[in-house]
Amino acid sequence: MPKTADVVVIGGGVAGVATAMFLAQRGVSVVLCEKGRIAGEQSSRNWGWIRKMGRDHRELPLMIESARLWEQLAAEISEDIGYRKCGATYLARSSAELKRHVDWLEQNAHFGLDSTLLTENETDRFLGRNDQRFLGALHTASDAVAEPGLAVPALARHAEAQGVRIVENCAVRTVDVSAGRVSGVVTELGRIDSANVVLAGGVWSRGFLENIGIAFPQLAIKSSVLRTSPATLSSTGAIGSDRVSIRPRRDGGYTVARSGAAEFQLVPAAFRYFSQYLPILRERWQIMKIRAGRQFFGALGSARWDADQISPFERVRVLDPTPDKVLLADVMKCAQDLFPQLSGVAPVESWAGMIDVVPDEIPAIGPVAGHEGLMVVTGLSGHGFGIGPGVGLLAAQMVTGEAPIIDPAVFSPARFNSKAAT
Repeated sequence: MPKTADVVVIGGGVAGVATAMFLAQRGVSVVLCEKGRIAGEQSSRNWGWIRKMGRDHRELPLMIESARLWEQLAAEISEDIGYRKCGATYLARSSAELKRHVDWLEQNAHFGLDSTLLTENETDRFLGRNDQRFLGALHTASDAVAEPGLAVPALARHAEAQGVRIVENCAVRTVDVSAGRVSGVVTELGRIDSANVVLAGGVWSRGFLENIGIAFPQLAIKSSVLRTSPATLSSTGAIGSDRVSIRPRRDGGYTVARSGAAEFQLVPAAFRYFSQYLPILRERWQIMKIRAGRQFFGALGSARWDADQISPFERVRVLDPTPDKVLLADVMKCAQDLFPQLSGVAPVESWAGMIDVVPDEIPAIGPVAGHEGLMVVTGLSGHGFGIGPGVGLLAAQMVTGEAPIIDPAVFSPARFNSKAAT
């Protein structure tokens, strides 16, 4: 365990690993502490889409950079991470859906993307059917996919080869602050002196910040996913519709889920930040469940601990929530309806992951007021796998004072008007 480092990164998901890797490339000594295992939570449980299409316009500049980085990293890493530039397509069943796609194209035309609108007949040919069920589709041929469970661990090994010291099963309990400036972190294995700390803790970030007196309106939602046995469809790219989304896998099967269908985890913090989440709840009330149960006072609830006490991060090394079997049964039925070729294909595995979400659903990347040297990189809101390398590069540039690839102001935690603002 190193006693000192230029930067300590907390969290071994895609954002933390990418941040550490890009810091090391800049000659910075980095220790990455992960309470469990690399990519043990949402970074290995997501859908595996690397898409520019449909992104919020505030995210697009960073996502464009991230797509370029994924292609570059896939070539550099000496492992097969399942990276393929196979395209992504959003189907439109209703005129309202089609209008959203048209509006997105018009609003983001200045980015020069290769996104196009398919007609009814073109959509039918694309899907290998002729019933004109869909009015059209938004298609981006340059979008890609990869296997999250392979890609992030491979990225971590790539980072280690460049000098990053990764310590798994090592929870950071808190940061030490002297005269308003970070001076180090206290881990379960001892202290590390460091003047810079990057918190990339996913759904655990809010609890970590609250424990040092910083309010941060981040909550968690549970998303359920399944994978199928091998099958052959007319499309080889990722496809999203209102009832089901699928992504071709390296093993010949498909990752299947439903966009927006999530379980909102009710914890005490949900009441504190409820008003900020009302827009999301209103928009998705038909497909989002709100659940309270053992998790209300569980690991993601409100707790306080001292540096010499066992933290929630040590009590729960890896969050492994139970998938929503009822939802997934309906999702699989919808997938078979969309693609009759899947009628004889069975789901072979299902899982769930906890997504770190913030009220406006774009990442929070920036310094923390009153704690000079502490930066948050969190709130990736279900978009994190694709945008992860770009997030990591931007965070590394901000830590080192390098000119950033994009203006980071839009991602500042200050927009939430909390103590995390600068």
